[in-house]
Amino acid sequence: MYDNNPTLTGLNKTMDESRQGEVFFEEVPNDGKRRFYIESYGCQMNFSDSEIVASILADSGFAPTRNLEMADLILINTCSIREKAEETVRKRLREFDKVKQQRPETMVGVLGCMAERLKTRFLEEEKLVDMVVGPDAYRDLPKLLEVVEDGDKGVNVFLSKEETYADISPMRLDSNGVTAFISIMRGCDNMCSFCVVPFTRGRERSRDCFSIVAEATDLFERGYREVTLLGQNVDSYKWENPETGQVVNFAQLLEMVAMVNPDLRVRFSTSHPKDITDEVLHTMARHENICKYIHLPVQSGNSRILKLMNRTYDREWYMDRVRAIYRIIPDCAISSDIIAGFCSETEEEHQDTLSMIEWANYSMSYMFFYSERPGTLAARKLKDDVPEEVKKRRLQEIVRLQNQVSYKHNQADIGKTFKVLIEGDSKRSDREFKGRNSQNKMVVFPKKAGLKPGDYVQVKIESATSATLKGYIVEN
Repeated sequence: MYDNNPTLTGLNKTMDESRQGEVFFEEVPNDGKRRFYIESYGCQMNFSDSEIVASILADSGFAPTRNLEMADLILINTCSIREKAEETVRKRLREFDKVKQQRPETMVGVLGCMAERLKTRFLEEEKLVDMVVGPDAYRDLPKLLEVVEDGDKGVNVFLSKEETYADISPMRLDSNGVTAFISIMRGCDNMCSFCVVPFTRGRERSRDCFSIVAEATDLFERGYREVTLLGQNVDSYKWENPETGQVVNFAQLLEMVAMVNPDLRVRFSTSHPKDITDEVLHTMARHENICKYIHLPVQSGNSRILKLMNRTYDREWYMDRVRAIYRIIPDCAISSDIIAGFCSETEEEHQDTLSMIEWANYSMSYMFFYSERPGTLAARKLKDDVPEEVKKRRLQEIVRLQNQVSYKHNQADIGKTFKVLIEGDSKRSDREFKGRNSQNKMVVFPKKAGLKPGDYVQVKIESATSATLKGYIVEN
């Protein structure tokens, strides 16, 4: 799975504009505890992992802080998908080093996907960090901190075949108290030629379904009204009960979570076109509280390029899945990931991608030009031979077309009424609420007395841009 960020509040953004370097949590009173500061980059799996890390640190006597200068421990949770992400992380580490020069006792650590590949550079060559911890080694953080405090470097980048952190209750960082993420599986068995995830996060393993349902139930009881089930490829979720031998697939898990409460909305990300089944689609259609939105990355609209990408489907297969979605869930919105300028891509093949955007009628897309990543199959076997200026021009054409398609998609919603979950104040005015409809579209509307985040309202749409729907409450 290439880098994607399905919970961006703005639509049709290139990855260079995506939500990066997010700092979480609310400040806690001065209680004598040591403080940790954490920044996260990349996909929502990383943001979810940061909540697991925060929980582990809290159990070890740490408390969060937004103030970098107050931190006893500074962590950066990294993404290795694109070169720019790595450049950003290095820049931030140099800034953290300045803090460390003022307070030498401050510990600095790198977490996540960059840990294995760049550990030597961070620890020995650039000497920017005290600790490097891979995605499957977060339980080891307390011991690694002791190692650092004793004057050594803390390193654990071991990839596990079993770790799912199923028993850890994540600390909900930067939470609006309405929406939350639940990680249902880790790793990826797909070997897309452009992607580093199988090498940085390991093989697929699924959490037991009962721990997932329990987490969703706990969130609902605490006032949350929407959960997003996360995995590199959620459709391949499969958990076997060791006691009964019963196997639970993703469609069954989806229904189990939906049945926690009809007022709990359920989303999921990300789906792989080769794995999303009619059973999943019928489950979505059957339950009103399973959102009618699917993020279905195409990456390219051309079959030859898809084969080079090792996506294991061709153009017709993908189109068949899109037809099935619209047939079974007519009001479903579909979004996508698109890569411009993959190895040897021709102008004609680029046109196939453009035609796919229009044909599939994506509500939005995450769009980027190809960036070769060391260690991937593409880096070893394919030549990155499309000039950067051509990649950028093709990306601009993709972005321009997607904006047009998104605008038409949203214009078609004018006059319709949607059930919207209030998430909080809009960015532009505290006199307006924002929230999303089932199709994952952001809706902005004037406030009404007595309403609060977590409430559902019916909103009639009166105008739209390519990114946002605007309307007013018609009943409550």
